[in-house]
Amino acid sequence: MFLISKIIISFVAIVTIAGALLADVIVRKTASQHIFNPKWPPHAKFHNGQTISLSILLGFSSLYLLFRTEGDLWFQFILAILTASYYWLSMILAAIFPNTGWIDEEFKSDVKSILGLHPQQFLAYIMIFLLVASFVLGYLDFQP
Repeated sequence: MFLISKIIISFVAIVTIAGALLADVIVRKTASQHIFNPKWPPHAKFHNGQTISLSILLGFSSLYLLFRTEGDLWFQFILAILTASYYWLSMILAAIFPNTGWIDEEFKSDVKSILGLHPQQFLAYIMIFLLVASFVLGYLDFQP
């Protein structure tokens, strides 16, 4: 039941678990724009660490809900999708707050846009699209 949907949601959850940690801490080119950016004050780095930790917790929570075999499987399926979506939705919504931007001015020449979007923005839209698709496929596959 829900096999294709579970694969899609698992993919999004794994990207959520690993993505922020890789981009903001491990991959030097992008980490230098985040946690290792000497221009960032400690409080900004604190919130970056908070975001990384949250992405890991949300990803693992989504996987737990998705593969739990007891209880209402449809409800857990919906919760898994919602939990997997929160990190990506919060990234999209962050842009509406004052003085935020997808990238700092000093790094704009280093980042190539994808279809006119910042790569993180593009990725966030793709992840949300995949989760919506997994819901539709799961709904079509659902057998009460």
